[in-house]
Amino acid sequence: MVAQKSRGKVVVVGSLNMDVVMIVPRLPKPGETVVGGRFFTSSGGKGVNQAIAANRADGDVTLIARVGDDILGLRAIEQMNKDGIQVDHVIKDDKASTGCASIFLTERGEKCSALASGANANLSPEDIDSVKETIAKNDVMLIQLETPIETIKAAASIATQYNVKVILKPSPPRTLSDDVLRYISILTPNQSEIELLTGIKIHDHQSAEEAGRMLIAKGIETVVLTLGAKGSFLIDASGVEHVPSFKVKTVDNTGVGDIFNGVLAVALAEGKIVREAVRYASAAAALSVTRLGGQISAPRKEEIEKVSISLLY
Repeated sequence: MVAQKSRGKVVVVGSLNMDVVMIVPRLPKPGETVVGGRFFTSSGGKGVNQAIAANRADGDVTLIARVGDDILGLRAIEQMNKDGIQVDHVIKDDKASTGCASIFLTERGEKCSALASGANANLSPEDIDSVKETIAKNDVMLIQLETPIETIKAAASIATQYNVKVILKPSPPRTLSDDVLRYISILTPNQSEIELLTGIKIHDHQSAEEAGRMLIAKGIETVVLTLGAKGSFLIDASGVEHVPSFKVKTVDNTGVGDIFNGVLAVALAEGKIVREAVRYASAAAALSVTRLGGQISAPRKEEIEKVSISLLY
């Protein structure tokens, strides 16, 4: 009897919101009311988005986050629990509401939104320290920038202490100190994010390498610069390599970065080398942009494997 391969273990430290989404014929101008059509709510936040993407790629996923002790938080926890995401360390905060995002979305994929951070702003280094044994049991940690910087630093530091690989998606874009970056195994910025972090404008292979090497010098092991349809640049101490994107027709790119990172984490947790993991995550991202929606467009493992084999660069 062949032993079943264990699932890659991924811990996500990050934001959990309730998204309130309205589909509108066009985005409203300042002071204008646009009558919409469909309306729905769903759990959101970059932390949750990455956790769901990793879970659908068959990762064994644990989420560390804060929600308000309110109906929105309870609903989000219940949904993630049904999806198979481990939520034992999602803390109910009696001093803040669940984070909430109001989103207007057109059928053409145009979007604008506003975010109230709520309980996400209260996720603390102490919260992270209290679950360090849980963190230690994982292969990969995923973090983003919708929770306090000191909490992100604490999470990355603890993960590094236990030899857990740390992936940081530096979004929403913020400046980061070298004291944070030195704990990062893999940084996955897009063009605007790496330009903010380095001050280098990306316009070709050479500028991408220059920006990546500046970040490598700060202690990061690998930089994966994602450029959408132009593919990714994989930069580490050994050099720079271009990983082309898959050719697809884009319908909606909402949440594509979170999907890429969630699937990348699972691929690395399963033992893929970085280049293979980036290609695998690129296949998931390509598949997701052919569908409307953010979380709902995250593909499942069998879809990713099929696409990564069948789609040509």
